[in-house]
Amino acid sequence: MSESHHEHASRAPKRELPASMVERMTLILDAFDDLSSRLTLEEVACRTRLPRSTVHRILDQMVRLDWIDHASFGYCLGRRAKSMGEGDSGHIRVREAAAPLLHELHMTTGMVAHLSVLDGPDCVYLDKIGGQLAAALPSRVGGRVPAYATAGGKALLAGLEPEQVDALYPGPQLPARTERTITDLATLHLELNRIRRRHGLAFETGEATAEMSCVGAAVRSPASPVAAISLCGPTRPGHLERIAPLVADAVRTISRALYPELDTPRRNRAARTSGASWSPQVMERMLATQSNGWI
Repeated sequence: MSESHHEHASRAPKRELPASMVERMTLILDAFDDLSSRLTLEEVACRTRLPRSTVHRILDQMVRLDWIDHASFGYCLGRRAKSMGEGDSGHIRVREAAAPLLHELHMTTGMVAHLSVLDGPDCVYLDKIGGQLAAALPSRVGGRVPAYATAGGKALLAGLEPEQVDALYPGPQLPARTERTITDLATLHLELNRIRRRHGLAFETGEATAEMSCVGAAVRSPASPVAAISLCGPTRPGHLERIAPLVADAVRTISRALYPELDTPRRNRAARTSGASWSPQVMERMLATQSNGWI
């Protein structure tokens, strides 16, 4: 019996590889501490104690299936894994935090206020407030629209790495909703760069719905955009520039309510020195990067 015990003890330290793909995938998903973790291939292999070649092969499959994202910074949890991690509770938190500000934006501007999230290549609307004007827009709670065709969607896409955008839209051509919709990936990347230079403010004029214009910005976690607020209404020259600061202030308020760690003294000092108070001068400089064909 002691001999049998000795044999068992000598085998105990040796770790056998999980036999099933499900077990190996679970080990890889568990390697990511939270929804914002970013790991290299070597870090995933070290944490899972799986062979590097095995990890690389499985990660490639998981990237294709949207369980994992891969960009220049390494690997992170993909759309499917994040939706499982947060589930409906994540959307509920965003919607609860945004609801009073959506009402305030609508009452102040008379425009339709939307709350949307990115789901693959599309935006999904979590909330819509707009009174009588809402009937003129085809958007609906739970409805989908290509993210590249809306201001809110473009604000969310601008918060991603370019490689992640390429993965969402693998074809060179993008289906058009109107004659003004962006229809090729190169133009979309130029548009997303303009949005980044405006610190996340996105505009669209007649790209999703003819004769309707929209301004949007993303609610951000410390790692990535989580939702977007947008205001939509009939196209009027110069109107979007005037209401853009309201949208910028709303998403900043929601982001800080959901993620208090964003509001640190260091970040506050950086905001003061960078002019993040959205003064008229700052807004003028930001909006100057806008393409001539928009407003």
